[in-house]
Amino acid sequence: MASISIKKLHHVTICIPTGFEAEARSFYTGLLGLQEIDKPKSVPGIWYKVGESELHLGIEPEMYPTKRFPAFEVESIQSVRKLLAEKGIDVKEESAIPGYKRISFLDPWKNKLELLEQV
Repeated sequence: MASISIKKLHHVTICIPTGFEAEARSFYTGLLGLQEIDKPKSVPGIWYKVGESELHLGIEPEMYPTKRFPAFEVESIQSVRKLLAEKGIDVKEESAIPGYKRISFLDPWKNKLELLEQV
């Protein structure tokens, strides 16, 4: 049986509601410090470079609860936790995975974002 040879994760797409691009840039560029990258003009949304991968913010007219989320590896989860708390963002401790500390939080549109630090 032939198999597919996947090289790496290219991107993750999560969504924001229509008309919230400025607020999304404030959150993802301003607070999280992600670097916005060019995208095709025919594609609505905002794209970011995250290490060797990308995060795409799609536009949807209606938002709904979802279990889909990206996870980002960080260097100092404790300093990130402190920054998020200073901004009034609730942080949830995630269940343990061997070798990692994990937390998660919601962006303003209820997209779950997970952060992990290798220990």
